[in-house]
Amino acid sequence: MSSELTPSQWSLLPDEPEEALAPDPVALATSAALRSRDGHFYELTGQVNEAGEPHGALAERWQRFFAAGGAAGWQELSAKALRVQRRVLEDGASYNVHSDGPPLPGEERAGSALARHWPLELLPMLIAPDEWRHIESGVLQRARLLDAVMADTYGERRLLQQGLLPASLVLAHPQYLREMHGTVPPGGVHLHMLAFDLTRCNDGHWWVVGQRTQAASGLGYVLENRLIIAQQFPEAFRQMAVQRLAATYRDFLRALQKLSPAGERSRVALLTPGPRNETYFEQAFLARYLGLTLVEGADLTVRADKVYLKTLAGLERVHVLLRRVDDTWLDPLELRPESMLGVPGLLQAARAGEVVVANMPGAGWLESPGLTAFWPAVAESLLGEPLQLPAIQSWWCGEESAWRALRPRLAEFIVVPTFSSGSTTRSFNPIVAAELDGDARRELAERIDAEPTAYTLQARVKPTKQPVWTRGALEPRVAVLRVFALTDGQGGWKVVPGGLTRVAPRRDPLADAWLSIQRGSLSADTWVMTDGEVDPTTLLAQPLLPADLRDVHWTVTSRAAENLFWLGRYTERAENSARLARTIIEASVMVQRGAMPPPMLPLLDTLARRHGLLAVDAPHAGDDPRGFERALLAALLPVSGVPSVGWNLRALQGCAQSLRERLSPETWRLIHETAAQFEQHLRAVLDRPGTATPVTDVLAVLARADTHLAAITGAQTDRMTRDDGWRLLSIGRQLERLSFHAEVLAEVFEQGLALTEDGFALLLGVFDSTITYRAQFQARREAAPLLHLLVHDTENPRSLGWVARTLRERFVKLARHDPGWAADIAADLPMPDAWPLDDLAAPGPALVERLRLAADQAGELSSLISQRYFAHVIGAEQRVWQ
Repeated sequence: MSSELTPSQWSLLPDEPEEALAPDPVALATSAALRSRDGHFYELTGQVNEAGEPHGALAERWQRFFAAGGAAGWQELSAKALRVQRRVLEDGASYNVHSDGPPLPGEERAGSALARHWPLELLPMLIAPDEWRHIESGVLQRARLLDAVMADTYGERRLLQQGLLPASLVLAHPQYLREMHGTVPPGGVHLHMLAFDLTRCNDGHWWVVGQRTQAASGLGYVLENRLIIAQQFPEAFRQMAVQRLAATYRDFLRALQKLSPAGERSRVALLTPGPRNETYFEQAFLARYLGLTLVEGADLTVRADKVYLKTLAGLERVHVLLRRVDDTWLDPLELRPESMLGVPGLLQAARAGEVVVANMPGAGWLESPGLTAFWPAVAESLLGEPLQLPAIQSWWCGEESAWRALRPRLAEFIVVPTFSSGSTTRSFNPIVAAELDGDARRELAERIDAEPTAYTLQARVKPTKQPVWTRGALEPRVAVLRVFALTDGQGGWKVVPGGLTRVAPRRDPLADAWLSIQRGSLSADTWVMTDGEVDPTTLLAQPLLPADLRDVHWTVTSRAAENLFWLGRYTERAENSARLARTIIEASVMVQRGAMPPPMLPLLDTLARRHGLLAVDAPHAGDDPRGFERALLAALLPVSGVPSVGWNLRALQGCAQSLRERLSPETWRLIHETAAQFEQHLRAVLDRPGTATPVTDVLAVLARADTHLAAITGAQTDRMTRDDGWRLLSIGRQLERLSFHAEVLAEVFEQGLALTEDGFALLLGVFDSTITYRAQFQARREAAPLLHLLVHDTENPRSLGWVARTLRERFVKLARHDPGWAADIAADLPMPDAWPLDDLAAPGPALVERLRLAADQAGELSSLISQRYFAHVIGAEQRVWQ
């Protein structure tokens, strides 16, 4: 008899206490929390750990956070952490270090990555509404103070005259710009964006650790962190009423436009140091989010005190520059003459009020920690009120009495640089004196004795600890919060309701409040809770209406256009050099083995030298065939300094690095891997022990690179929008192909080897047309069919006729805004498909002369394009946006 219950008996069973059996996520979090070091405030518990006291319970805000996700949310923390890392990789979020950038062609720099992935931690920093109001009020006060100090220091200088600020600390600072003295910026606003680094000390209050006043980084990373982390904890984000960020960003953009005479019609651009800068990702991300044009110094030009953006359509006026270039690099005319990051004449344009530069040049000196002790008195003088947020106590060693009194107690302090590094100063990382032994500490004291103004002492503090999810536990780590204040354009300020929290990379008991992403720290999202309404504003992309697209104006900057032009040229050049190198190496081996007549050697030598495959002092093929071959192989590596295959691949990689915002991740990865793998595999072959030259393996490496380059060409052809930037890329490719093929064809015919078996095969191989020729003309070795295929055939994408016609069509479309100029230029371009075939195939110099002329005309067109679209020295008065 079955013991299974019937449906009628189900109601007799007691209800199962499902909720009671489910694990309590708050209890799980409490049990997983590791104890924080005594004397530090721990955000997870909301209190300071005291020696001998039991571990505290979770703070109310953290209880709400873990309860919102329930037991399932707790159990998914490790999976969420993996999703965060995957999202970072998908977004391409990175933090570069200067030494990690791709080497320039010919440079040797092995073993360094291109970029470090953005180190985003899973758990956010949680800030309650009441403590945020205190932080916000204190930050607003300090923002007002710093702007007033800027106005006074570059104006009446009352603070210096009254001794409230030491002149030797202000005027001697390398980032105090005398060139800006007396300048009244638009709206009287000197500072537009400020960042303050805060930490909660063991008294439970937030203290100012430092401030960034010239080109503060982080606003883009704040957005990236929020977009990723909020998606991992949607219930907690909603239930805890976390304030959104978009309204503050929107108001900041409007404030910048308000300060410009052009108002809402102002063009706002973000001035970046370029892809090699460590925070380039966030600069590009912020520019896309705010709808700004991302520009480098080379994109801009100053004409009659006005700043213009160089674009393919002409010069477009720029009214506001949100800069991420430090002060001393902004203008090579008046500041550092070697700067490649700035814009000549920018300071004069700012002085004339023709451009709003945010922040105004000359604000870098405000970051000096040596000024910390002076701010309370300055605040009383300028604002008539005490500072609400205290700062970590500091003593400038340039004050003789302070240094003399504190020198015996050096072990109690952190030694920090008074000035940032510059042409007259040197910088160093903060030094925790207690970590030095006796001899090192005495040496440090002697260095301070020798140059006291360069050093500042800071009191050691015990920064707050933030929980980090690692290996199934909540581990306490030292944390610093960066908060941003943004101008409202009318003398007031707004604070971004969030921030960039930096977390120590390990559980370090000696860690102080000097945390740097560059030195390995992590990043965390910052959730500011509100007891009011959550702002619904969003700046994420909205659906476009037909009316939005009617008069849309897509800008292609001259810098992006030039890089696209050279991206096309280097792609084609790398492909041509790889194919030519294979052909010459194979032919050289055949000559040495007696399978090819020696008269081919002079041709091979000439082609290799003319197209950059050999060093100038390399042995000649006719004199030393083996030495010629060895030199040819050695030159393939990019470190050889010879513009052979490896050099061109690195140059291609450099162009792609400058176009990261325009290339798909797949295309960028393909270009990077092609260059890296070519060098890696070629080194492995050439460094192999033994005396025999590994020619076969080298040819295999070249063949693999040729295949990868074909894939890159396919991506450029099939996956890029056909805008003017792409047309320039295509024009660059066709110019390179026309010049290369015309010169090779001319050289082979000039040496009288075109109709020999080996010369014939060489031409078909270089033109990548062997299969096509055999399919059409079988084994005929005649001039007429050869020239028909390589010069006349407009259906063969390798023929000069097809290349020249395509080049002409794309150039005319590119230059459609000036059809008269375009028509004149196009009329001078070669038309190989119209050259009489009888004349070409007949004996005599006609063919070679036409080919040499075609190569020269390709070079002239390249120069004209550079002058017109990149340098703007032709048609410079064409201004399409005033």
